[in-house]
Amino acid sequence: MSSAESSSQEHAKRVKPREDVVRISTGVKELDEALEGGIPKGSWVAVTGEPGTGKSILCMHFAWAGLEAGDPVVYVTTEAEFRDVVRQARQLGMDFETHSILDISSSWEPQKPPEIVVVDVFGLLKVARQLSEEQEHEGGRRYAALDVQTLVAAVREAYRVLGVLREGGRGVARHVRLVVDSVSAFWADKPAMARKYSYDLKVSLHRENVTAYLVSQYAMTTRSTFGFGLEHIADGVFHLWMEDVERTREVVRYVIVKKMRMTDHYRKAFRLHIEPGRGVRLVPE
Repeated sequence: MSSAESSSQEHAKRVKPREDVVRISTGVKELDEALEGGIPKGSWVAVTGEPGTGKSILCMHFAWAGLEAGDPVVYVTTEAEFRDVVRQARQLGMDFETHSILDISSSWEPQKPPEIVVVDVFGLLKVARQLSEEQEHEGGRRYAALDVQTLVAAVREAYRVLGVLREGGRGVARHVRLVVDSVSAFWADKPAMARKYSYDLKVSLHRENVTAYLVSQYAMTTRSTFGFGLEHIADGVFHLWMEDVERTREVVRYVIVKKMRMTDHYRKAFRLHIEPGRGVRLVPE
């Protein structure tokens, strides 16, 4: 056993998990151990980093762990069609199609609630059209697919389809996992508004029964979050990066837990490996 692995295990043994905190698995064993057993239930976690570092795959693990634990999932993807997410996840040992899936852009109403509701660009377009039509009679504005208000409406509709809303729509009756990959798309044309939009999003959608992953891209030129603010409203931050490939001549990825509320988390970086049939494996640095 390497000294780094021994250090990580000693940290896990030394830290006694807080008994009053319900923890949600990330789907990655080493990351759960680094977090005293998982993410505190109801947390909003920002997953930040440049393209190619493994952010979307961490989201797949989080969603898959939820499905296997019986948690319904809302999966918003602005970066790819969900069928591409399914294809990649299957190569990494996670077969989403073994669970019932409903695409929100579909007009089909299921006889019983699905296990996962997908919101991709086509679903956002559908919701944006509906919002615009509702406002048209009142002389209101038109909504775009990548408006934050459209995202909020789409997620609320997903909660309805999942059958998790409490009577009157005030709250979520059972634990739901929410993935938004990525939120950066919603302020790409106005990054100065990122903090306001992040705050509006959390106020509108945060519930104690919703644990969320929000992916935020890092700009390649500045190596900082594209749009200032998400990390400040998040309860936790997983930051991913890679070494300069022109210097190293290979892809070397890392992840570190920058913060996590109610958690004495591991404070060193992990090497992040992506393995066929397994997905993410973390090795302490």
